[in-house]
Amino acid sequence: MAAAQKHVLRVYVARDTALKLTLLERPKSVKELKEIMQERFKPRLDEDFSLHYEDPDFDGDLCLLVDIKEFPEKGTLRVIRPEGDTSSTACSDTDILPNALQRQKSWPDHFVVPGFGYEMEHILEEGNRSEILKKMAETIYNFKPYPHEKELAMAAKALITAHPCLRMTAGEDGELGWKRHIGYKFASYRNNLAKAGVAEVAINTGRRSRNNPDNDHPHQNIKKARKAEVNYIINLPKDQTPATLETMREEIIHEVEKTERNQLVIGKLMNISYALRRQEIVGAVVAPQVKDVMVRWPALLMESQVFAEFHRINNVNLRSQFYKELDRHMPKLITLFRDKATKTGKIAEELAKLMRIYDPQSADGPDLTDTPLALLTVITGDTTDASLFSPESICIVVEDEVLVSGPTNLADSFLLLFGYIYALDLQYPKNLELTFTFIQKVVVCLEDNKPLKGRLLTLKNYLFSE
Repeated sequence: MAAAQKHVLRVYVARDTALKLTLLERPKSVKELKEIMQERFKPRLDEDFSLHYEDPDFDGDLCLLVDIKEFPEKGTLRVIRPEGDTSSTACSDTDILPNALQRQKSWPDHFVVPGFGYEMEHILEEGNRSEILKKMAETIYNFKPYPHEKELAMAAKALITAHPCLRMTAGEDGELGWKRHIGYKFASYRNNLAKAGVAEVAINTGRRSRNNPDNDHPHQNIKKARKAEVNYIINLPKDQTPATLETMREEIIHEVEKTERNQLVIGKLMNISYALRRQEIVGAVVAPQVKDVMVRWPALLMESQVFAEFHRINNVNLRSQFYKELDRHMPKLITLFRDKATKTGKIAEELAKLMRIYDPQSADGPDLTDTPLALLTVITGDTTDASLFSPESICIVVEDEVLVSGPTNLADSFLLLFGYIYALDLQYPKNLELTFTFIQKVVVCLEDNKPLKGRLLTLKNYLFSE
């Protein structure tokens, strides 16, 4: 009598969760197999699903399991749920590409070590470095593609704190050793993503090598998020092409030119075409001029779309976040400014660096030479400190030209200017770098984990002191 076939399989019930399944005999049908799995893996498989197996005839590519005769004695199965079920696992190589706006948040204050699943317990006990590092690299990439040394150290510390058995061999500092290995593994993981065509890392390929000695140095002029952007540059949606997105761009222009604009249509088209827009603004070899961007994307002249673009980039409601934190810190800021005014008598000294004042009754127009970013306040009569806060109008100035007329409220206009910095991928002006860095990190809470300079750190500590 022939011995019964024993089947030992690794079943991915979710993208990052694999369970072991052992059967003493082959089920009579695929339906029976699914019923067995639903019973064994309750409540993970309560919904409808299909099964895919790694077919050796196609070099391990996944195929739908239709005939139970194809059921392998040993191998991997993947559970595929209906489209729209967020727990469904990936089944194609293209799934390595992130979906539009997939990254939802920036680096966390406290790094949480990923769950390693059922079979990973043995890996942890054995200290299987390769599998652990792969999982850590995937988790880190969920937050950012170019982590700082400080962030890698945070991840390494969290790993050995959660799993003390993973400390390196005697004589080597555990945190430092794992930080080094995580860094190497992450660089390799990022390189694989670049080869797969992931835009935010592929954009930095093709640099200097033996075959291309005249190209940029691999570590110079890297295009990456420098102001804690969450979705800095992304791939085109899977159901769109450059041609279809270009058609949408033309539809946006047509809608913006209407006397009565359909805000919902504009917003929807701007959402879908976000990837194309970022690749034009960020991905260009030579950064386009702002006026050229506005010709192609006139919806960015609308205040609502500037704030919407900021949300697409950072997943943060700029207006809500700004005023919430400003209200929180306002009492101490008022005290601080009063103390400074008492000592210097120049309460508007810092504002003057940001603002250009123009009297429309004067013969000459405003001089905007060498003005990368500014608020142009239009006033009448004598200039006073009060006129800065309630002018006739305020204009947003970018690259020596008036971009758009903003709100007459100073705070709202500043907020709009800050939104444009992100929407157009502009750098902070040198003489205002500390001001904008303070707004970014302390007020808008977009932390890039770069150390604050002395004066900003002192100010932050003062604001958060009891």
